[in-house]
Amino acid sequence: MSRQKHRPRTSPARRSADGSKKIVRPNPAVQPMSVFERYLTLWVILCIMAGIALGQWFPAVFEALGRMEVAQVNLPVGLLIWIMIIPMLVKVDFGALHEVRQHVRGIGVTLFVNWLVKPFSMAFLGWLFIRHLFAPMLPADQLDSYIAGLILLAAAPCTAMVFVWSRLTQGDPLFTLSQVALNDTIMVFAFAPLVGLLLGISAITVPWATLVTSVVLYIVIPVILAQWWRRHLLAKGAANFEVAMQRIAPWSIAALLLTLVLLFAFQGEAILRQPRVIGLLAVPILIQVFFNSALAYWLNRAVGEKHNIACPSALIGASNFFELAVAAAISLFGFQSGAALATVVGVLIEVPVMLLVVKLVNASKAWYERGAPD
Repeated sequence: MSRQKHRPRTSPARRSADGSKKIVRPNPAVQPMSVFERYLTLWVILCIMAGIALGQWFPAVFEALGRMEVAQVNLPVGLLIWIMIIPMLVKVDFGALHEVRQHVRGIGVTLFVNWLVKPFSMAFLGWLFIRHLFAPMLPADQLDSYIAGLILLAAAPCTAMVFVWSRLTQGDPLFTLSQVALNDTIMVFAFAPLVGLLLGISAITVPWATLVTSVVLYIVIPVILAQWWRRHLLAKGAANFEVAMQRIAPWSIAALLLTLVLLFAFQGEAILRQPRVIGLLAVPILIQVFFNSALAYWLNRAVGEKHNIACPSALIGASNFFELAVAAAISLFGFQSGAALATVVGVLIEVPVMLLVVKLVNASKAWYERGAPD
């Protein structure tokens, strides 16, 4: 991967047909992958080790942190999750929703895979692997919690990292932006009902009050704050907006890593007793990544979309909004739950697996274009 530095690109304001100035929005797809993002798996592994060690050495400290709750919301984690999520949502331009009409077929594939295939296929894979095939090798009292974590992971499409994956495949930046804006809009209204439905199908008790609180805390309020912040930054010009985005970009990953340290400080005992749990939980996650990306890629080819549309459409279906999944799992089931651990496994494998998917769609471009309908 090239280490060449990229300068943020902004387009000058253009004149429309009536002579008025047309505002050109900043494009988040041109941002290079940061060092944090490129080596996220390494940082996650180090945080796992640090969290387990710190939890063993200073149990009283982490017990005190765990007790800092208001209405079942852990305050330190809540703060970290806002720092995680809000900078990502600042990148999302809900004004780009009108762009969806430019590629109706690609958007249709995205919505079908993201909302009608991915969550339900993960619920099935969780039922198949966790409740049946792997059940003898997993703690019996955590089976439902593991499945819940997998469902939470699959129920929210990727918001931020998809811009990176799209750039690496030379995906259409406006399509990427519009599908993210549309998915995030749907997520505000559909995340809680969808999770509740799938948990109910999986015979898992749904704590509706906590679920709705999580949606308000970790989707609705962050979206409002992020869009207010976005408008404030854009008022100073697109160039200043891009500079601000570069400055706050490390915040999300740094907050995620600190959250993981806290998680594994609480999960340490379970991990040390059952180290193979992580490997077993990774199996359904890996299957759903490859299945959903392949399905979206093939469907875009079948309906005649261009390769630079098919790539971001396939990649958003393969990756997850794991920051939201981690937050919801902690709120619904607690630090020490199997659900929290399952969402963290998603973080652990996200970058290397998605880079492999990127490589596959790039390598298959000739095949895609050779067989796509005119």
